[in-house]
Amino acid sequence: MLLPSYLKLFSSGELLHRAQKADTLLQACSCCPKNCLTNRTVNELGKCLSGYLPIVSSYTSHFGEEPVLSGSNGAGNIFFGNCNLRCLFCQNYEISQNWKAEKEHEVSFERLADIMLELQERNCHNIGLVSPTHFSAQILKSIFLAAQKGLRLPIIYNTNGYDSVEMIKRYNDVADIYLPDLKYGNNESGKLFSQADNYFEFAKLAVKEMYEQVGDELVYEGEVVVRGLIIRHLVLPNDLAESEKVFEFISKELSPKIHVSVMAQYFPTNKSGREVLLNRTIRVSEYERVLDLLDTYNLKNGWTQEYESEGHYRPEFQKNRTKPFPNY
Repeated sequence: MLLPSYLKLFSSGELLHRAQKADTLLQACSCCPKNCLTNRTVNELGKCLSGYLPIVSSYTSHFGEEPVLSGSNGAGNIFFGNCNLRCLFCQNYEISQNWKAEKEHEVSFERLADIMLELQERNCHNIGLVSPTHFSAQILKSIFLAAQKGLRLPIIYNTNGYDSVEMIKRYNDVADIYLPDLKYGNNESGKLFSQADNYFEFAKLAVKEMYEQVGDELVYEGEVVVRGLIIRHLVLPNDLAESEKVFEFISKELSPKIHVSVMAQYFPTNKSGREVLLNRTIRVSEYERVLDLLDTYNLKNGWTQEYESEGHYRPEFQKNRTKPFPNY
């Protein structure tokens, strides 16, 4: 059995050191490229509308991730409330853009550690940190506490891609699996649809750092991945994601061996009705064009969703916090 890398850091004392240093980033918050510089250690809200304590909106054994992450027992996903982006089409908007209601789901660092251990007891294959960016400093403390109590599962850093390189470096050999989005191949869409300045430029830097840490090969234990990088890309209507630029970056600036997960599940939700170009599902021709681009850039590894998948991934966090994805 391949032990997760953070256990070596735990044994050497480095994990504790990183956890203790994390607060310095929160005193003038620079956990993401928004660099809002608020002092979150005294509960000032950042641009993510989050204070000091992490918000856990839901945690569950999840079977809707890529097969090599869900396996037979599920990924142990922890869904963090709030977000450093404001995507008009966010499918998790009930928890990502509802900060006043989600504040009641704040948890202590000790409780977050216990949640990780509970998911381990459920025989999940991993701990999936879903939308961790704005709590990335705090999560380090909880991983240390969980390791102290016996956590032995690999950590998945499942992010929207709008991360600071400095913070990703702090997760070197803490996260064994990186699962970033590359949402847009241009900065304009990131600003217009997600309120993120220079999204593509910052996301490229963050993903490059992830690649430097874990490379382009996936390491398996049985049929489940325990280390590596998988890049997700959601196809948007009217080529608003500029998918070709995303694939060109992966192939030419990283490696064509990287596993790419192309998703067809877009559906107009949240505030997407405000933008006429976002207010429909994708067409077959649009999806097929994106899949053809995988061949153009020699991206042979990864997964694609069935075109009809837009109806299968709709969460219902307000109805059921313990099982928010009714189909999984």
